[in-house]
Amino acid sequence: MPANLIPRETDAAPPAHSPLGPRGPFPDAPLGGVLERRWLHFAFLSVDGSLALVANVAQLGSGLGSATGQRTTSVLLLHERGRGWSASQYNARTYEPLWSSFRLPYPHGVPRRFELGATGSGPQVALDLHRTSRPCTSQCAPFGAAPFGADQHLRWQSETGVVARGDWTFGDRRHSAVEAVGYHERVRGYWGWPELGGWVFGFANDPARSADGAPRAAVVFTLIQPLVPGDAATASVVLWRDGRLARHFPRRRVSVAMRGELDQSHVTQVPALARLFGTPPMQTIPRRLVIAAGMGDDELVLDFCCETAARVVVPSETGIDPFSVHEVLGPMTINGLVRGRSLAFQTDGIVEFAGGARAD
Repeated sequence: MPANLIPRETDAAPPAHSPLGPRGPFPDAPLGGVLERRWLHFAFLSVDGSLALVANVAQLGSGLGSATGQRTTSVLLLHERGRGWSASQYNARTYEPLWSSFRLPYPHGVPRRFELGATGSGPQVALDLHRTSRPCTSQCAPFGAAPFGADQHLRWQSETGVVARGDWTFGDRRHSAVEAVGYHERVRGYWGWPELGGWVFGFANDPARSADGAPRAAVVFTLIQPLVPGDAATASVVLWRDGRLARHFPRRRVSVAMRGELDQSHVTQVPALARLFGTPPMQTIPRRLVIAAGMGDDELVLDFCCETAARVVVPSETGIDPFSVHEVLGPMTINGLVRGRSLAFQTDGIVEFAGGARAD
């Protein structure tokens, strides 16, 4: 294990239980089936716009109905402007206990350690993270049909304005004392990747910050489009102001438009072992994404231009059909009027496009 990933005694895990319940990001319960899963998602952009980070750490069920059968996968993606993407394999080493703002005793403004890195010479980060904002309400999308059952669902909860300070390592290159602001999410549920269909998800933090370090405004949007049933699609746009939830636009108040195609020369397939899957060509990534939300006198428009993407190939537990999650970087413009207050800012954003691969 690399020296910088060895846990320190001062950061030992807190007791597993307390009078208020488990001190972890998820309920302290085993995963009962191969389709049951939960994961933590992290995404950061450096304040100077030169670096980006995306990380996923997932716990997957074994089908044995016991915690001992659980397995964990983890992947770290780093992007450096002008140099492209760098990714670990699916077994990135994690620093325990892994930082999470959900159900862990981390007060606002108090940094805690977050370390994640490839087992070899790949990318690594050693960061201090702290919260500036509050999470949004939990959201859920039910879906599924025969032959895999109609009980599949996806539940997620997000929090913006997470501040990261520390070192980013790209093999033989290191960026020290980097400051970044980003996003944290926990996801749990029971689903198969093909049945999930696809999703579009993204966030943007206003570069301007309030006195306590929270972004003046922050936006998260989601669009989930399961294959069946036909009315299972769900969407939302959530706005924070100064670290607190200000407006939640539900699915029937959200519209999505896409235009053009991102040239495949701007897409990198990761991790390196994904090439062994023989995955067919990816679904098209749009060149431009526009999301509009409106309710009463409130309105919000997000305009995102896709510049570069990393395609993470995801194996399926229910068949051989491939599935991919595309982490996309680019500039984003946000304009709106909410509760009589206008907002307008430009920043870099991270958007996920997920779906199956083309058969042709």
